[in-house]
Amino acid sequence: MVLKVIGAGFGRTGTNSLKVALEQLGYAPCHHMKEVGPSLSQIRWFDAASKGEPTDWDTVFEKFEAAVDWPAAAYYLELSEHFPDAKVILSVRDAEGWYKSTSETIYQVFQATPAWMKWLIPPVDRLMRMVQRTVWDGVFEGEFENRDRSIERFNAHIETVKKVIPIDRLLVHNVAEGWEPICNFLNKPMPQTPYPRVNEARDIKRMILVLKFLRWLPALLAGSLAWYLFT
Repeated sequence: MVLKVIGAGFGRTGTNSLKVALEQLGYAPCHHMKEVGPSLSQIRWFDAASKGEPTDWDTVFEKFEAAVDWPAAAYYLELSEHFPDAKVILSVRDAEGWYKSTSETIYQVFQATPAWMKWLIPPVDRLMRMVQRTVWDGVFEGEFENRDRSIERFNAHIETVKKVIPIDRLLVHNVAEGWEPICNFLNKPMPQTPYPRVNEARDIKRMILVLKFLRWLPALLAGSLAWYLFT
């Protein structure tokens, strides 16, 4: 398989909705961070890429027709050159809303993941390190918590994509615009169903609560064991 659509938009710009939309249009499966976490191979490949090591993109995406969201979006330019016939979709939203959403969801997942889990489960540690290098240290240069600088980088990224990707290969898309721009851009018939609106925020926030609980699990188990042994 060869990538036919490359997503250049940051995570939390409607990338999950875009993934579902592209799959409905026939670009299935569509690569997303969801495909990276459960796959040891994907973690290994993107971990190597985050270190600047040569990456065989044909192998990475051999089972996919499209790719959106991080980590792939961090390599949109390299991918657009490697797959010259692929079209590029830059998903966007208002910068203030993007920062609020990102800081309350995926950034908190990174912060809340227990150290003991990384130690006991090497793929989790490798995944977290890859995300750190690719996104938080790479895209945001270790300053994501600086709201103004992060919003500045978000806006600068949009302008850079517009400059480096030829206009005939690029669609700038907001989920509020729905199917029509995407279908026209990809020469696909308009689906009869509404454009997908997948909001992961609630599920991600639940995951954060679970991770925060798990941070205390070793202490709780140790306390329970001590109570059992000495009372």
